[in-house]
Amino acid sequence: MTTSTDSRDRAGDTGQRARDLLRIAPFRWLVLGTTVNKLGSSLAPVALAFAVLDLTHSAAQLGLVVGARSAATLIFLLLGGALSDRLPRGLVLAGSSVASAATQAAVAVVLLAHVDSVAALCVLSALNGAFSAISGPATSGLLPLTVGAGQLTSANALARLLQNGASVVGLAVAGLVVALVGSGPAIAVDAATFAFGAVCFALLKLDALPHTHSGGFLRALAEGWRAFASRSWVWSIVVAFTLANAVYVGGIVVLGPAVADATFGRTAWGVILAAESVGFVAGGVVALRWRPRRPLLAGIGCGIACSLLLFALGVHAPVAVLVAAAFVGGLGVEQFGVAWETALGEHVPIELLSRVSSYDQLGSFLAIPVGQVLAGPAAARIGLEPTLVGGGAILAASLAATLLVPSVRRLTSAAGRPAGAPDTPHVVDPSSPDPTSAVEV
Repeated sequence: MTTSTDSRDRAGDTGQRARDLLRIAPFRWLVLGTTVNKLGSSLAPVALAFAVLDLTHSAAQLGLVVGARSAATLIFLLLGGALSDRLPRGLVLAGSSVASAATQAAVAVVLLAHVDSVAALCVLSALNGAFSAISGPATSGLLPLTVGAGQLTSANALARLLQNGASVVGLAVAGLVVALVGSGPAIAVDAATFAFGAVCFALLKLDALPHTHSGGFLRALAEGWRAFASRSWVWSIVVAFTLANAVYVGGIVVLGPAVADATFGRTAWGVILAAESVGFVAGGVVALRWRPRRPLLAGIGCGIACSLLLFALGVHAPVAVLVAAAFVGGLGVEQFGVAWETALGEHVPIELLSRVSSYDQLGSFLAIPVGQVLAGPAAARIGLEPTLVGGGAILAASLAATLLVPSVRRLTSAAGRPAGAPDTPHVVDPSSPDPTSAVEV
C-alpha cells in the first residue's frame, strides 16, 4: 500500500533530482537557453501566420512562406549534424542562435515597416529554417556532454519538461500577444529570445570532442550514415516513427478539425489539443521519477498510447473520452521521447551523435508534409471515420513492430542498472554491425 508519506518522499526525490541537475552549470545554461528559445518559437508561427494573412489575405501565400522554412530545414539538417560533430557544439548552437535572432529581427522590421513583400518573408523564413536545422542536431549532441551517464534520463526529462512547459505558455499567449501589440513586436520577442539563448550557449564550458573523422562533408555524412544504419534499434525506430508521424499529423492536423467542425465544435477541439499539451508536461514529471532498466521497451509501450486519440475520433467518442485520450497520448509519447534521447546519448559514440540525430530528425520532418498531403485524399476515398481508425491501427502496429527487433527490447539504460554497475555511457564500436551482442540483457 502506498502512503501519503511515500508519495511525499518520491516528490521530494524528484525535486531534489531536478535541483541537483540545475546546479550543474553547463546543463543549466543549455536548458535555460533552449527553454527561452522554445517560448519565443511558440509565439512566432502564430504571429507570422496572421501577418501574412493580413498582408495578402491568401492562404496560398501563407503556404509559400511556411513551405520555404520547411524546405530549408529539410535541406540543411544533415549539414547541421556534420557541423556539430566537427566543430564545438556550443559554438555551433550559439552561432545558429545569433543568426536566427538576426533573421527574426529582419522579419520584425519588414512587418513594422509595412513592407509589402511576400518574397522577403519567404527568403527570411527559409534562412531561419536553415539555422534551425543546424541547431537541432547540435542540441541533441550537447546535452549528454553536460551531465554524467547516470543522470542522462533525468536530464532529458527535465529539459523536455521545461521546454514543453514553455511551449504551452507560448501557444496560450500567442494570440493575445498578437492581438495586443501586433505581429511585428511578437516576432521581435522571438528574435530577443534567440539572442538570449546565444548568450547562454556561449557560456557553456565543455571539453573538446574526440574527432575520429577526417575529410570533407560527404565523408562525414557517410560516417554518420554507417553509424545510423549499423544499429538496428536506431533505424527500425526511426522508420516506424516516420510512418507513425505521417499518420498522426495527417489525422490530427488535417482530419481532426474536420471532425470537430462536423460534431463537437472548435472550442472543444481546442480543449482536446490543450489536454495533449498538458499530457506532455505531466509526462515529463513522470519521466523524472521513472527510470526503466530497458527504456526503449518501456518507451515504445507507452508511445503506442498516442493512437488512442485517432481511434476515439474515428468512433465519435464523447468529448470527455477524447480529452482523456489526448492527455494519455501526450503522457505516453513523452515517456518515449525521454527514453529515445537517453538511448541515443548513452549508446551512440559522442563524436557521432549529432550526425545520427540529424538522420533521425530528417525522418520526422519528412513525415509531416507526407501526412498532411495524403490524409485528405484518403478520407475522401474511404471515408473520414475509416481513415482515422485505420490510421490508429497503422500507428499502433508500426510502433509495436519495433519490439520484434531484439536490440530494441534488450537495450538497457545506465540510470536503470543495478547498484554497483558502471555509471558510464555504453559506447558501441561504429564498425559493429549491430549493438545487440554488446547490450546488457
